[in-house]
Amino acid sequence: MPLADWLARKWLTKHRATPDELADLLALADRDLQQCRAQGLNPDWRLAIAYNAALQCATAALAASGYRATRQAHHYRVIQSLKLTIGWSSAAVRTLDAFREKRHTAGYERAGAVSEQEADEMLRLARKLREDVHRWLSAEHPELE
Repeated sequence: MPLADWLARKWLTKHRATPDELADLLALADRDLQQCRAQGLNPDWRLAIAYNAALQCATAALAASGYRATRQAHHYRVIQSLKLTIGWSSAAVRTLDAFREKRHTAGYERAGAVSEQEADEMLRLARKLREDVHRWLSAEHPELE
């Protein structure tokens, strides 16, 4: 389903992104990717920080595409939009969405829900997404860089 259909269903609103807005979103992602390297962070927090970096990247791609997610199921919609914005694979989107659920559990329901391996995998995925969004912006929206 194209993003225009999401707009018709009121899952998105129209948005005109600016270069400064995208730079700010990507700077947040870069900050979080850097903070994931801090010594002593437990896996729950490392995953949450890396997840936030990925979410900012996905938000930037959606904004560059002319949209902003509405509040209902906001994180879910931003993640799912990656298939339609930067052309991310369904498998990568499913993995990121699984980490969305894991982050929710670790942040709101149960401490110690995340393993070191999961935190590492989320960090790798966020770094890949950051690179992919940068490459996509350069190719598809150089006016916003």
